[in-house]
This record gives sequence, C-alpha cells and structure tokens, in this order.
Amino acid sequence: MEGRGWERARKGQRSEPLTLIPYLGCFLHQVLTPNVGNELTYGRMLGTRKSFVCLAPGWPEGQDYAHVCGSTSMGWGASSLNHLFLTDVHCLPWFIKVSESQGPGTILQFFSFNCSSHIPTLELLHVQPPTTFFNPPSLTRWQGIYVGEVTLSSSAQLDALVVNHYELQLRFICGNHVMEGPLSVDVQQDPGHIRCAGRFASPGGEIIQVLETVSPGARLYTLLLPGLELQGAQMSITSAQDPPHFPGPFSINRQGWLQAPSQGLKGQAQKSFQLQVSVTFGQNRSCHGMLMVKVLPAPSSQVSFLEQAQNITILENLVPGSKVAQVQARGFDVRYEIVSPVPCPLFSIGRADGVVRTAAPLELTPATKGAAVTRLQVKAFERLRPWASVELDLTVKVRSVNRWPPRCLPELLVTQIPETMPVGTMLNTFTCTDPDSPGSTLDYQLRFHSPPGPASLCLRERVLEVNATLDCDTPGACFQHAASILVLDDGQPLMTTEVPVLVMVTPVNEFSPACVSRTFRVREDAGPHTLLGSVVGSDMDYPHDSIEYHTSGGSATFAVDHLSGEVRLLGSLDYELQRLYRLTVLLTDHSQDQDATCHHSGSCTITIEVEDVNDHAPECEPPFQELTIHTSLGQSVEVTKVLCRVPQEPQRLAFSYSIVGGNSQSRFSLQGAILVHNDLMLAPPWPEQPHTYELLIRVADAGPSIPHLSTTATVIVHLVPWRASTVATSTHRATMPSMMTPLLVTDTEAFWQPEPWFVVMLTMTGALLLLALGWLLNRLLQGIQGAERSIEGFMEAPRMEMPQAPSSIMSLQHFDGRAQDSRTGRDYLFNTRTGARHWL
Repeated sequence: MEGRGWERARKGQRSEPLTLIPYLGCFLHQVLTPNVGNELTYGRMLGTRKSFVCLAPGWPEGQDYAHVCGSTSMGWGASSLNHLFLTDVHCLPWFIKVSESQGPGTILQFFSFNCSSHIPTLELLHVQPPTTFFNPPSLTRWQGIYVGEVTLSSSAQLDALVVNHYELQLRFICGNHVMEGPLSVDVQQDPGHIRCAGRFASPGGEIIQVLETVSPGARLYTLLLPGLELQGAQMSITSAQDPPHFPGPFSINRQGWLQAPSQGLKGQAQKSFQLQVSVTFGQNRSCHGMLMVKVLPAPSSQVSFLEQAQNITILENLVPGSKVAQVQARGFDVRYEIVSPVPCPLFSIGRADGVVRTAAPLELTPATKGAAVTRLQVKAFERLRPWASVELDLTVKVRSVNRWPPRCLPELLVTQIPETMPVGTMLNTFTCTDPDSPGSTLDYQLRFHSPPGPASLCLRERVLEVNATLDCDTPGACFQHAASILVLDDGQPLMTTEVPVLVMVTPVNEFSPACVSRTFRVREDAGPHTLLGSVVGSDMDYPHDSIEYHTSGGSATFAVDHLSGEVRLLGSLDYELQRLYRLTVLLTDHSQDQDATCHHSGSCTITIEVEDVNDHAPECEPPFQELTIHTSLGQSVEVTKVLCRVPQEPQRLAFSYSIVGGNSQSRFSLQGAILVHNDLMLAPPWPEQPHTYELLIRVADAGPSIPHLSTTATVIVHLVPWRASTVATSTHRATMPSMMTPLLVTDTEAFWQPEPWFVVMLTMTGALLLLALGWLLNRLLQGIQGAERSIEGFMEAPRMEMPQAPSSIMSLQHFDGRAQDSRTGRDYLFNTRTGARHWL
C-alpha cells in the first residue's frame, strides 16, 4: 500500500510468502497472497484485540523488511507497555484527534517496526505550523520489534482556538530503507477545559513596558483570555503591592484592564513590578498568570516613523531576498525589528537600514492562501535606549502572477429580439472563470461599437439585459447592435477577455396608420385628372411612409393614388346637381414587421366641396323690343322693364343693367331694370319730328360667382315729340318674337386705294372746304330770326302732322331682323322676305 507522502526505498522486488509476526503479545493470522502488490493482509487476533499490519508482498528473501503499524490511545500515560490498551491500529499515514485538555507528557501515537539486522531511527523532521509542543519521537526495542511513540513536550499548551491542526513529518530509517510520512494531529476543543494561556500563563509572564510619564489610573494593558469572555470571569491581583517598593496598588477590572496606580509612576523608572493575577470563572475553576510591568524613563528624543502605515502589494514571483519596502524612523541610531508575527518565515527586515525583504518563495497555492496578506508590525528603537521605540503596521499583499486570461461561456453571443421586448428581459448570463485564480472576482464591462453609446442594452453584474431604449420607430435605430463584454481579472499583469455580442432588433408593426380629415374645393368646370389635393397619412412605425391608399366603395368620380395619396377628379361635376362629396380613404401599412403578412389599417374622411362656376348667361324675355312713346315737356316717362333670368339657375336673381349703346344726348336712363326717358333738361328748340332710338342694354349677373356673364337686350324706342293738342301720351309697343333668330347678311364691297397724287388733290379740296364752312357760318347768323318763326308755326298746326306718324312707324314693322355691317360696323334692320335694309 502506498500512503500519502510515504516513500519506500528498497532494492528489487519478488513475490515471497509472508510469515507470522508476533506483535505486542498478539499473533497475526496471515493470509498468503503472493504477487499481489499494495494490498492489505488482514489478521485475526486472539482475544479481543486486533491490529492491521502493513506488509510489503514480494519482499526479497533473506533481506530485512519493515512493517509499520500505528496505534492511537486517548488514555495512555507514561506506563509500561504491559499496560497498553490498543483501541485502533491502522496503516500510515495517521490522522489522530487530541483534546486541548491534554498536557505535557501525553502519548499521542505508537508505532511498531521490524528491523532485525540494523539499528533503526525515528526522526521528527518538522512541524507545521512551527511549534515546540511535540517531543522528538522515541524508539525502544521490545521482543524483537521496535516501538516508537510521539508525546507532548513540557511546553505544550494546546488551544483549539489558536491552532486546531498540526502536521508532523516523520522519517523511519532501517539500514538503506527510508520511509517518510505525515502524522496529522487535530486539536479538539474541550468546553469544560478553560485555562490561562499565552505569555500570561508562562513562567516569565507577560512583560509590559510603560513610560514613567503615564497618567495616573491610565489603562496599561488589556488581558485577553480566549473563551473566558463567555464565562463571566473575575480577575484580581493576588500578589502584595506594599510600599515602599510599590508607589501604589495596580488594579485590574472584569474587562481585563490593568490600570496604573492612582499616584502615577513618576520617579519609578527602571523598576519592574511583578503582579500575580488570579482568574476565577464558574464554581471552583480558576487559573493564574503573571504580569511584569517595566517602567521606562521618559525619552529625551521622540522616535517616530516618517509614515504611520503602509500597504504594499508585491507579486508572487519575487525571488527570496527581493526588496519589498523600506521603513524609516526619526531618532538617534535607530534599529528595526519585526515584532509580529514571530517567527516571520516570509519576510525579514534589515536591522540598520529598515529594508523589508522576502525570506522565502511567495508562490501562492491553495495550501498557502494565508500568505496572500501578511500584516507586519515593525518596531523602531534607539540602540542605546531600547525603551524609546515606536511601532508601525506594514501590510504586504502578495498578488498572484497572471498567466491566463479569463475563460467565458458563451464565447460569442448572437441573438435576435423584437423591438417590443420588455425592459429588463435577460438576454444571456455570462459565466467566466480565471484559470490563475479560480473563484476570484472578475470585472465585467459592456462596450458598445455600433451604434455608439449605451442605448439599448445594459449589463447588470454578469447578466445582459434589455434597456429602456429598444425602438425601431426612429431612423437608423432598428438594425443591429454590436457590442462586447470585456472581462478583466485582478491579476498582474492585467489579463482581459472580450466576448463579442451581436443583438439584432427586428421591427414589430405596433401602430395603425392614420390621416387627418381634410376638405378640398374644386370648381365645377374642372376637367378630368385635376389634382384636388393629397391625403397625408402618418404611421408611428418606421418607415413612417410605408402606406398604401384606397377608396372605400369604388367612387367613379374621384380616385386616390395608391402610393402618393393624391386625390384626382375622374368625371365631370355640376354644382347644380351635387355640391358636396364625402370620400372615405383607407390606409394600409406594409414593410414594418418581420412578418410580411402583418398589416394594420386606418381611415379618414375627405370632404370635397364643388364651387359654383357662372357658366350660363342671363336670358331676357323678350330679347328685342320696339316701343313708341309720346313725350311731354319737363316729364320723365317709364319706357319699359327689362325682364331677365338664368333658366338653368332659377335662384340667381341679382343682375346689373347698363345702357351700352344708342343713348344719344343721354335721353334715357335705367332705374334697376326699368328704362326711363328723361325730358327734364330739354331746352328750345324742341324737336318737331319723331325720332327713333335703338338702345342696347347690357344685362350681367351680379352674384359672387365668376366670371360674370352678360347678354344684350335691344330696345327700339320711337319718340314722338309733344303737341299742344295732345291730351294723353300713348305708347305703341312692337315686340319681336323671342324665338326668331336675326339673319345676318354680309355685303362685300370693293374699294379703291387712291394714288399719291390723289392725296395731294384731296388736300387742296379740304382747303376749299374750309372756305365754304366760313360762308355757311355767316348764313347761320342770318337765319336765327327765321327759326323763331318756324317754332310759332309748329305750335299752331299739330293736327296736320300727327296723321303722318303712324304711316312712318308702320313702315318699320316690315323689318324683322337686325345685323351689323362688317366693313363699317354700323347696325341696320332688314326684312327677311324682301331683304330691305334700314340703317340705324
């Protein structure tokens, strides 16, 4: 059998049967199992005792061999072997448990060895942690077998609260054969065994150094006894403190505070005061210890460190002797030493220069985790006056050397999520470990690459979660988010691992498109394909213009462009038939979801108002009138009323009237639609003959509709002058049938263009005409008197001229048409049957 840490050194091996070996008065019944390596051979004892013997099958014949067995005894004393009581015997390595109440001389373990040809040795190589609690093992011969034992030394004071495990490395030598192995000792706490421990309970006692300048009643020392604080221990000083040696009594309270005498210690320099302290707890249980108080003189100079405390971090790969730090103190001929821990296996300090150096390899392993942080207490003192001292706390942290970057699972994260993923949703948890330091804490950092800046994702410890800004409804937001998780360890040099992260956010069609109801106005004379306006749809999903437009019900008058939303006219409009249209426009979104079949729709109502266009001119009934009136001097006579309307639009009644032709001397005026003859301003000479006026009256609509269309009504007025014998004025009206259409006769006449010489001749003729005009003017002045006589003759004989008027008027009734000469532009009346003309 091969135990932990055990080595066997021997020359050659071969299978041989084993023999019976008497051991401590017992006989082992041996089972012969040759050629079976590393097996246990079980034996049976006579009586009630039993033991397990470690044998080496195949040991060479004729050579010495050794078998090692162990025996533990919790109740053995230092008596003879005849009184041994074996409770358990097993093979190395050994694991034993011992109570902390065991004192010096206690036997911890027995060993039996067979070494017939040589004198064997049993050595204790070392103890971990180092201590003097264990004696070197003894080895005695008894009935041909060597028996070794391990005991506690006289200084042994086991305390489970201080150290609960020791490991003793033992070596057995028999000639050329060497075996090594550990003996593990577990110290068990004994609740009923409480004692004074440490330097306080040692023969020399705990030494306390104080200055003579200490304040009276000041606390000098605190006695700490592990485990006694729960027992309600009472402490008292039992030794005499009589003067003149003592300046006054020292005191100690239940908290373990040692206080200076009330008189102080002034003048007691270089004196030592020995105090016996009794600690009582429970009933009839107590322990004793000693405190030695040494009074130091007040220092003439103050020793002080330049820095009060230092924290140093070093790497574990420093070789022994490497400089860690240097402490410096003010004072005269200062020396340095490490006062805690003692001993200090890992560090040392230069006594003169204060340089702290490594004393052993610092490589960290799971078994040496305690070396990761070491707290050193360095004391600086003057060489000639050791009591002038000061202490400094120096913390040394050993950092493991980093060799490998962290390893993470997963090594790459690629995922796809919808934009509606709730905030706080976990995407993945990253698990990373540091091969150099398993279980160490790692630092995780989230870095964004595109788009830059922390917008959509967040990292909480090791969990990648959705942030509050996942949104595909803004340009450029709904694509993919490239990031990385940077994992850093705390080693030196710093090692990092980067985990790429690619999160693709897919759009979700969340909202329905909408549009604002609008009103369009269009003229009734608008042609097909006229653009009335556009329906502007909006969608909160991106892209915001991915909308198609349709009309509900399939209108034949209007159409909506599927892509642009433009509303156009298809047919004709008539204000008089329909003035208002309502069109329902349906909106359907598309290309806004990962699922191409996901659509949302909305609608709005478009109102189209038809604007009235004045497309019908007024019509007058009758369009042509012929009237005969007799005038009276100084009176206005109503001639006729022009009646007009728009048959297609009966509601239109507002018209404007104006005389546009034939009103020579402004004898006629219009009062609305009424034609009035004005004779108020007539002055002599009064007309003696009847006169005919052809009046052109323009009738236009006066409403808000544009354009303003108009028509012209013709009124022929035969004006018969006033006579003295006339009793009443009568009017004869001749009306052309409204359905009769005037016949336009065009007469084309040839004209002659004179030669230049003719123009000269015409000029000369004009000069002669001016001379003739002067002669006529002279004649006019001579004929004024003749005109006065003519008026008197007209007043005397009206009856003679009246009968002639009807015949003249009746002659006009044969003309049933009116036209305009194309060359001169002059209007005339004509007879459609005879072609006769009457120029106006």
